[in-house]
Formats: sequence, structure tokens, C-alpha cells
Amino acid sequence: MAACATTYFDTGRGWTTRVAERNAALLAQQPTRRRGVRTPEVMFPRHMDNSRLVKAPDLVRVRQMRIFSAAVTLLFSLVMIYGLQHFTAIEGSYKMESDKQVRDQLREGNRQLRLSEAQLTQPGRIDGMARQLGMAEPQPGQVVHANAHADTSAPIFAQATPMQSPAQ
Repeated sequence: MAACATTYFDTGRGWTTRVAERNAALLAQQPTRRRGVRTPEVMFPRHMDNSRLVKAPDLVRVRQMRIFSAAVTLLFSLVMIYGLQHFTAIEGSYKMESDKQVRDQLREGNRQLRLSEAQLTQPGRIDGMARQLGMAEPQPGQVVHANAHADTSAPIFAQATPMQSPAQ
């Protein structure tokens, strides 16, 4: 035990070197102790109990850590704001493209409706359909244009008179 105690206080060599030397010495002594049976003896290092130690507060280090934490939080916030703006811009461009496609589809539908309106309002087509239904051309004097002056000699079928407002 005394040999073991002296090796703990050697200052010239490292701990692992001392343990390895001690293990080698014990292994070399084994054949003489036991009758030819070699069993390894291993010395395990002792672990120090530092549970009673109390760390003194380092105010400079605490201040540095607070500044570092604030800087990292600020940087993280700026990165998140940039990311939010970036992804909002991308989402807006996708929405704009979909709105352009909808607009183009509506324009094409409007063009198709105008074409079908022009086709349906052709005078030749209307005249042909009227003849198939047994209708004839109007006689002279049957057609009254709204913007033309009324002929006083022609009979009046209907007349609209404005209502008189009651006097107050």
C-alpha cells in the first residue's frame, strides 16, 4: 500500500503513465505469487468527489453571456423576419400568377361570348329563323322608331302620359 501511495504523488509523470506502470509491475509479480496461474490485477483510478465545491460567481462572464444571448436572439429575429418577408413575397408572386391565369381564362370566355352574341344577332340568321316560324316582313307604317318624330296622321295604338305631381 505504501508503494501505491508514493506513486500518487510523483509529479514528473502523467497519471495514465503511472497507472500503466503499476499494472505492469503487478502483472510481473503474479507468476511468483500464484503457482503458474496468471490472473490480471488492474488498478482503477479513484474519482474525486467535488460535490462540496462551490463555484464563485463570475460577474464578467455572466454579463458576457447575457450580451451574447441578446445578440443571438436579435440575429435570430432578423433572420426570421427576413425569411417571413421572403416567403410572403414568393407566395404573393404565386398568387399573382394564378390571378393572371384566371384573368386570361375570363378574357377568353368573354371573347367566346362576344363571338356567340355576334353570331346569334346576325340579321340573316334571324330572318331565316323568322321565316321558318311563319313570320313575314312588317308592312310599311307598322314599324315605329323610338327616335323618329310621330306622324300625327297615323293612328295611335298606345300613348304614355306622365303623371301629374300633386301641388304642394
